[in-house]
Amino acid sequence: MGTLKGKTLFISGATRGIGKAIALKAAGDGANVAVLGKTEVPHPKLPGSVRDTVREVVAAGGNAVACVCDIRFEDQVLASVEQTVKAFGGIDVVVNNASAISLTNTEATELKRFDLMSNVNVRGTFLCTKACLPHLKKSENPHVLALAPPPSLDPKWYAPHLAYSLAKFGMSLCVLGWAREFAPYGIGVNALWPKTIIATAAVKNLFGGDTTVARARKPEIVADAAHLVLTQESRSFTGRFCIDEDLLREHGVSDFTGYAVDPDVSPLPDLFVSPD
Repeated sequence: MGTLKGKTLFISGATRGIGKAIALKAAGDGANVAVLGKTEVPHPKLPGSVRDTVREVVAAGGNAVACVCDIRFEDQVLASVEQTVKAFGGIDVVVNNASAISLTNTEATELKRFDLMSNVNVRGTFLCTKACLPHLKKSENPHVLALAPPPSLDPKWYAPHLAYSLAKFGMSLCVLGWAREFAPYGIGVNALWPKTIIATAAVKNLFGGDTTVARARKPEIVADAAHLVLTQESRSFTGRFCIDEDLLREHGVSDFTGYAVDPDVSPLPDLFVSPD
């Protein structure tokens, strides 16, 4: 298995959940991590802060910088890139994990919520990648990874929550375009999406609370799959839309009970993934 030792990762939404799990997985290799997040002081309803994650990354064997950053704002993203390069000398990996979600239909979606999802999911992904691009071009094995689903034109994924689907599939289309655009630079651009619901704050708050979380998997399954992607040879592994479980199976993992919140119940399929 490859390693991220000495590599520098720029991870949005790394305060908690999947982004944090990816940061800690990389830290285990001895990677450098730019921890991007809005939470400088712990939120009363959401545990963790940017600096909390930095401390955990260091404890896990990595190096880290705390980048308090709202990726909707160009000046904050550019400052985070500058801070990361100053600390570690460059950027090898961009993980576009930050995302906003509202599973509302058209009539129930306020325009401010539509704008938030568009600005975080699509524009934020575009902005972070664009800002890091000059440094990725200098890397020996550069990668861009987006937490985005496989592209689809099936109306069933759009009709119930059009605004959110537009924002997430917008990230997918970024991957599709960048894989071709960045190929001459040897930058691998891929997407990763969970096959099942992942136990995050959003799932607990939006998908049915503790009952749904019990049928979820831990963020570590996505982190392990992300590690597989990010340690591939970037020139040849690009333009792929990976599903975490499927990718892990391809690499010899067959027992997923350790990732389950409750191993005694079957996991729920995630959005944008058809059940087997």
